[in-house]
Amino acid sequence: MQEEFLHYIWKYKKFRLNNLKTTQNELVDIQSVGHHNQDSGPDFFNAKIVIGEQLWAGNVEVHVKSSDWFLHNHETDASYDNVILHVVWEDDSEIYRSDNSVIPALELKQLIERDIIVNYEKLYSNHNKWINCEASFDQVDDFVIDNWLERLYFERLEQKSETINQLLKESRNDWEAVLFKMLAKNFGLKVNGEAFLSLAKSVDFSVIRKTQSNLTSLEALLFGQAGLLESDLETSYFKTLQSEYKFLGQKFGLNNNHVLPVKFFRLRPLNFPTIRLSQLACLYHEHQNLFSKIIETNNRDGFYKLFRVSTSDFWKNHYTFQKESKASAKTLTKSFIDLLLINTMLPIKFCYSKQLGHDSQDEVLKIASKIASEKNSIITSFNNLKQVSRSAMDSQALIQLKSAYCDKNRCIQCAIGSTILSQ
Repeated sequence: MQEEFLHYIWKYKKFRLNNLKTTQNELVDIQSVGHHNQDSGPDFFNAKIVIGEQLWAGNVEVHVKSSDWFLHNHETDASYDNVILHVVWEDDSEIYRSDNSVIPALELKQLIERDIIVNYEKLYSNHNKWINCEASFDQVDDFVIDNWLERLYFERLEQKSETINQLLKESRNDWEAVLFKMLAKNFGLKVNGEAFLSLAKSVDFSVIRKTQSNLTSLEALLFGQAGLLESDLETSYFKTLQSEYKFLGQKFGLNNNHVLPVKFFRLRPLNFPTIRLSQLACLYHEHQNLFSKIIETNNRDGFYKLFRVSTSDFWKNHYTFQKESKASAKTLTKSFIDLLLINTMLPIKFCYSKQLGHDSQDEVLKIASKIASEKNSIITSFNNLKQVSRSAMDSQALIQLKSAYCDKNRCIQCAIGSTILSQ
């Protein structure tokens, strides 16, 4: 028996409510179970309960055993003096307030239907399962899953907002600078994401603003900070970048000592850091006020048009500085722009609107719902249980579900787990 399960039982009144009595044999009428407290202090605030003939307003504490009160040292904490009811699985000890009055106890052991306990034990029985509810997942109604996934999508956006807010703090509330750092990280994808982010953080965004009108200067800045101009090559393009980077280094006092090294190993050529950095440079060369344009864009096709950029001319027939290859445009694909939308633009729009006190949920949800579902092992595994991921909104929500609920055994706090318990 877990205390969290008893929280669920109390919060949703999943026990017999007729003829309730405390272990002191006083009648109990629950008018309000109170507000579930996730922080320190009593488990439920501001409950309203009639005990005997007296209406009480106060807090409720939940334990597996009454004696857990002492195990948690509540007897030394004055904030527990206003507990009006002690809800327990087993009442094994009388509990007193500091004024020596007894705190009434409600014992749940005989009040919970057997089916709920069986479902609870089944849910947590096998720790070798991919997720606890995999045997019952496909039996949950689509309406429950769809509504829960929408909520989880915004929970994931809120989580990403924490990163954005930290970058805002570091950038002195410069949204353009934050956008550049987030785009840089996501242009690097998983392999070079952290390296690209360290590059973006190594340069004050004012330097990007001052160089973006000249594509050669901007490429020299990015390639140089990434440590890609340290070879001794004789091509005119490479020599030009080297010379320009040396000039920029002296002018702006550049330092790349803390920039992480980029990787080429096991990457498809289109994802080589050279190609992605040139594309990033072209994006900022073409759009002087990219943040404002992103905020103004409110549909997926508009983003496809905004981000339809390629590389500089040299990279049309190169993947590295050393070797020439067959010519190709190397324009950002729609699938890559979708990744940028999911991980950068939509979180930025959501966070910026929230800071302004505006509600952008419908707009963000509409765009996310039109982007194809991501493909990874988590999404595949959920779809093997039941076809649930039809869009990026779904796939992002499922990633949140797996990492924040399934992996942490938070089934009782999950709408899907709660539904299975009640079946």
